[in-house]
Amino acid sequence: MNEKKAPINIEISPEQSEGIYSNFVLIAHSPSEFILDFARMLPGLQKAKVFTRIIMTPQNAALLKNALDENLKKYEERFGKIKIFGKAEKEIGFK
Repeated sequence: MNEKKAPINIEISPEQSEGIYSNFVLIAHSPSEFILDFARMLPGLQKAKVFTRIIMTPQNAALLKNALDENLKKYEERFGKIKIFGKAEKEIGFK
C-alpha cells in the first residue's frame, strides 16, 4: 500500500520556457472537460487575444485548483497577502 512514486522527468523547449504573459482567463466546461483560454487584455482596448488554450478533465481541473490554493498560501506566507485591486475587503465589527 505504501508505494514510492518515481520522479517525473519534465522537458521544456527554450521557446516554451520563456512563457506567455496572460492577465485574463476565460473558463468553459462540459461534463467531461474544462477549457481554459489564457488571454491578454490591453488598456483601452475592448478586445482580448487568446494565446493559449488548455483542455483538461474535471479531475485534473480540481487537482490544479488544489495546487494553486496550496501555492497561493505558501506565497502569502512568504510575501504577504495578495491584494486584489477593485475589490474592497469587507470589515465586520467596530473600529
